[in-house]
Amino acid sequence: MGDSAYSFSLTTFSPSGKLVQIEYALNAVATGATSLGVKAKNGVVIATEKKLPTCLMDETSLQKIVMLTENIAVVYSGIGPDFRVLCRKGRKAAQSYFRVYRELIPISQLVRELASVMQEFTQQGGVRPFGISLLLAGFDHVGPQLYQIDPSGSYFAWKASAIGKHMVNAKTFLEKRRAAMTLP
Repeated sequence: MGDSAYSFSLTTFSPSGKLVQIEYALNAVATGATSLGVKAKNGVVIATEKKLPTCLMDETSLQKIVMLTENIAVVYSGIGPDFRVLCRKGRKAAQSYFRVYRELIPISQLVRELASVMQEFTQQGGVRPFGISLLLAGFDHVGPQLYQIDPSGSYFAWKASAIGKHMVNAKTFLEKRRAAMTLP
């Protein structure tokens, strides 16, 4: 029996041990535009490929890199509407933190909040996992930071990372030039 027989449920494992809905979300990321981030000693750079589906589209209406707070930005690969939902949730979490503590939310805490939302959508009924991966970059009291958050809700800090269609080539490129870039 193929994995497709197990794709109707978020919490049913296929015989190969995979959650098929997560595999579908990862496939959506793999077909998305290539995005990458590089952490330096004094900052973080994130970039993405911004292709318009047609020349008739207003390019200002497509945002691939968004500021969540004045010190945290995020870029995605995958499904655009899912990105907008997570941006809204991230801004709300940052604003709630600011209202209570009167300071900007630490980057690691915002990453945990977004990863938690993404993970919850892998096990709730009536919803599907987010079809995006995020690269979240920022600068706080710890210094510059770069995180990658995947559809499963897993997240890791990176010196440099890439997501999207040509992620393997981009990561190979970054690994080969790691020494020349003197990443922290």
